[in-house]
Amino acid sequence: MLRNLYNKVMDLADHPKAMWILGIMSFTESSFFPIPPDVLLIPMVLAAPTRAWRIAAVCSIASILGGIFGYMIGAYFFDVVGQPIVDFYHLQSGFERFRNLYNEYGAIIVAVAGFSPIPYKVFTIASGVTNLDMVTFIIASAVSRSARFFLVAWLLWKYGTPIRAFIENHLAKLTLLFCLLLVGMFVVLKYI
Repeated sequence: MLRNLYNKVMDLADHPKAMWILGIMSFTESSFFPIPPDVLLIPMVLAAPTRAWRIAAVCSIASILGGIFGYMIGAYFFDVVGQPIVDFYHLQSGFERFRNLYNEYGAIIVAVAGFSPIPYKVFTIASGVTNLDMVTFIIASAVSRSARFFLVAWLLWKYGTPIRAFIENHLAKLTLLFCLLLVGMFVVLKYI
């Protein structure tokens, strides 16, 4: 079953509409979708290493635009959903301290979140909620997201054949490891 799924993803990676699917996945992941675009980025670059830079560019641009959408969610829907919760629990002063701290270190926070495997959408929405300067947000997002996706593309372009063989030989173990890391990230985020 796992091998069939892997083969389907590899076939999808070579599909004529794969770039559109990757773009949509990158956009939505930056604002609300839980699955990272690497799930498609990696097999696409492995399937077509000569298009690695175009694939990374599509992934980066769509992710940055999705991040802006996530920012808008935080900026415009916090008043409807979040503010009543803050008011109900009388957390206004604590929230203001959080907002000030986030805005003071916002560029660093967004840049680290954009490059790391932690859910970027949390930080795009938080940036909107705290009214982080939009230009700062976009620059930090553009640098970190592009660095992440172009680094993945470069590594796969440079070492793709051995990596593909390794993935295919150890697919079950790598899938289990990925699932454990994903669950671990959600547990860590819940208790931080």
